[in-house]
Amino acid sequence: MKKRTKIIIVAVMIVLLGVTGYLNIALNNSVDDTPVSSTVTTSYFAAYRQDRETQRDQMLLYYEAIASSETASAEEIASATAAKEALIAQMDTEVKVEGLIKGLGFGDCVIAISPTKVTIMIDSATMTDAQNAQIVEISESYLGLGLENIDVIPVI
Repeated sequence: MKKRTKIIIVAVMIVLLGVTGYLNIALNNSVDDTPVSSTVTTSYFAAYRQDRETQRDQMLLYYEAIASSETASAEEIASATAAKEALIAQMDTEVKVEGLIKGLGFGDCVIAISPTKVTIMIDSATMTDAQNAQIVEISESYLGLGLENIDVIPVI
């Protein structure tokens, strides 16, 4: 290439860089500064559900592989089948309890159940004692756990 062509190309690139910088500053200053907390909490709940579903799918495939294995013993097959049925029952309970809690007027919630504890995350900046009592009452009746084993956490 000739020296003149190289200079023209570099000059055009510098002008484009300047225009890009100007547009970046102009457009960023015109963006509305609305709070994004509802988007963040919504994406938190969606991400939690997606992660939980992915993990559960993997567990179900694992149990099914054991149950359909020709080399597994009858005891291993029975154990895998029982674990799969328990997981399905837990998933059903989670959906029911989450639906009941949403029916109380909360925007969203997710529930994490372990054998001795349940954690309920609610899409709410604040909660009244009455709302907390309603959530705990639903959890106690469906999960059979005592008050000391139920955590209700508002997610902001």
